[in-house]
Amino acid sequence: MLLGQRTIRAAVLASALFGFQTTAVAAVACGPVDHTHAAWSAILGRRVADGRVDYAGLARDGQRELDAYLTMLSGACAADYERWTKDERLAFWINVYNAFTVRLILDHYPIASIRKIGWLPGAAFRTRFIPMPGLKNDAISLDDVEHGTLRRAFREPRIHFALVCAAKSCPPLRGEAYRGADLDRQLNDQARQFLGDPAKNRLDVQGRVAHLSAIFEWFREDFESAGSTLTSYVGRYSGRNLDGYEVRFLDYDWRLNE
Repeated sequence: MLLGQRTIRAAVLASALFGFQTTAVAAVACGPVDHTHAAWSAILGRRVADGRVDYAGLARDGQRELDAYLTMLSGACAADYERWTKDERLAFWINVYNAFTVRLILDHYPIASIRKIGWLPGAAFRTRFIPMPGLKNDAISLDDVEHGTLRRAFREPRIHFALVCAAKSCPPLRGEAYRGADLDRQLNDQARQFLGDPAKNRLDVQGRVAHLSAIFEWFREDFESAGSTLTSYVGRYSGRNLDGYEVRFLDYDWRLNE
């Protein structure tokens, strides 16, 4: 199933409106998805260290490999998707978000921040540049992946520790792909890593103040839906009882996670 002319025209128009010059990942006929996501793990293993991404190296000699992986993701079909497990679906969409974000940065590299992309605030997240003809019958945006699919269909707050929008204050980009078979372990590890990083979250035990990432402010309802309070949810992964702690939210550093 190929992208129709209407979809192609819409993608071109969006690119023009928002200043995008995104390298097109060709829409392909429906094909199998490798649920080990081995190609993405190989890229991450070579290009990510401590959550920081070697965009320069990828721009120099890693783009063909990345685009081959993205094309595989874009070839996913609804009939196959229905047979996947819930964790395979969740891992798929997390990898879609992260891998296409890297592609977007490369299309504008060098750049200081993802927020510099496009003419309007948040354009990078709203523009539909991700081909998903077999699953969505159209191109979709990063916001579509996060809010329209992940948050709506899965109601799993730990996605906020896994989605990486190329900013320093984001959770770290793992050096491996997410996989359905290992997803629960990976998400728990991400939560602990993120909460244990004093650059992103820190606890003032003496003053009983939890200085938390702005992510907890933006998506507070997601976390509280999985725990009685925000502090009880954070305490689950920080290893501390935070009952009675005051919560203060930190400023978000949108500089590139390079």
